[in-house]
Amino acid sequence: MPNKLLIAVACSLLFCWCFTAQEKDKKKKELPTIVVDTIIEVRDPINPLAPAKAAFYSAILPGLGQAYNKKYWKIPIVFGGLATGIYFYTNNNKEYNRYRDAYKSRLAGFTNDEFYLDSQGNQLPTPRVTTEGLQRGQKFYKRNKEISLLVTLGIYALNIIDANVDAHLMQYNVDENLTLAPHFKIDEVDRKSNLGLTLNFKF
Repeated sequence: MPNKLLIAVACSLLFCWCFTAQEKDKKKKELPTIVVDTIIEVRDPINPLAPAKAAFYSAILPGLGQAYNKKYWKIPIVFGGLATGIYFYTNNNKEYNRYRDAYKSRLAGFTNDEFYLDSQGNQLPTPRVTTEGLQRGQKFYKRNKEISLLVTLGIYALNIIDANVDAHLMQYNVDENLTLAPHFKIDEVDRKSNLGLTLNFKF
């Protein structure tokens, strides 16, 4: 009899222990899982003085504002444009001075300007360029010189504007949580297309 009682107590304890273990396993399985599906991106604070700084740097030294904005690939374009404008201005100014000096010499009564000489430096009976030709040449090269100067100044101004606009756009909010996109949908009933804009917010 005592052996049966001991066996019954042992079986009861074993049953209770197994039941308790199963309850613990169920509780572990029922624990809620948290899935993080969004990443919070920490943005750099907006610097309102950045566009002014970029424009100031480009005004001091062309290309420096682009370097400040880290758009290094634009620096050769800026220098190339300015160098081209300066080259054409210098070349046209040199030609203008040649024609002007020869014209002044003709007005003074001299016939020894460079257009009265051949390639070996010998005096020609008639000049290679007439006095009227010297006047036309002065007007032509003067106009080209002025255009070259305006183009060079325009490229310089564009360099400053580009640096300023780039600095503005670098701080522009292009977050995917706030989007404005075109909307195109075909109605399944009458098969007509609908166009519109969709404004999306994500919180």
